[in-house]
Amino acid sequence: MSKVIVHADKATAAKAVAATIRDLIIAKAKAGQNAVLGLATGSTPLPLYAELVRLHREEALSFRNVVSFNLDEYEGLPGDHPQSYRYFMEQNLFRFIDIRRENTHVPAGISADASRTCADYEAAILAAGGIDLQVLGIGRTGHIGFNEPPSALDSRTRRVHLDEVTRRDNSIFFGELSLVPQGALTMGVGTIMDCRQVELLAFGTGKAEIIRQTLRTAPSADCPASWLKSHARCTFHLDPEANALL
Repeated sequence: MSKVIVHADKATAAKAVAATIRDLIIAKAKAGQNAVLGLATGSTPLPLYAELVRLHREEALSFRNVVSFNLDEYEGLPGDHPQSYRYFMEQNLFRFIDIRRENTHVPAGISADASRTCADYEAAILAAGGIDLQVLGIGRTGHIGFNEPPSALDSRTRRVHLDEVTRRDNSIFFGELSLVPQGALTMGVGTIMDCRQVELLAFGTGKAEIIRQTLRTAPSADCPASWLKSHARCTFHLDPEANALL
């Protein structure tokens, strides 16, 4: 079952999760295996990625044997668009570490067949042996990835319509609401639940209510993050503000 750790601040939480990722990468490398990471975007994981870059630069942590799968991508955005999640990952993590480009996977925002793209993404995760550790944030609608409510426990990678709350929240990155895509491709709840370990980060007063709802109400499709309570190895990493209503 899931557990909650309240950290002094988001920097402390980021260091704790980064240390967990470091240990996983080192253990897998010693066993001659790839570490398969699920990665998230947005402002929440930025301190984590900064710490991973520091570990690479200052402590020689190598990502050569890491395979990554990002949670989601906006529909209609090419990978070089400044608001695409491929671009985000390149600018905030990939270009600063020694991960192989061919080992980094982000759903294709532009595709002639979104259903095929999503099915191929699921197949690629399976071919890599499944995700060892998934990094998550949480949206104010309770979305994990872009799994907006309602999202079933058995949902897989698919195209979704973005909730207006999510679009408004993300409009700060686009400059105005009309520029935010209406849809996205996202790993499903079931895809996330298949990950062997999940580390969810939530910071600030703006996340306190959805964290309360997630952890204090019965799991349901109406709050997709609430499904995580039944995950065998999921940790919620909170700062005091995000924990305020628990």
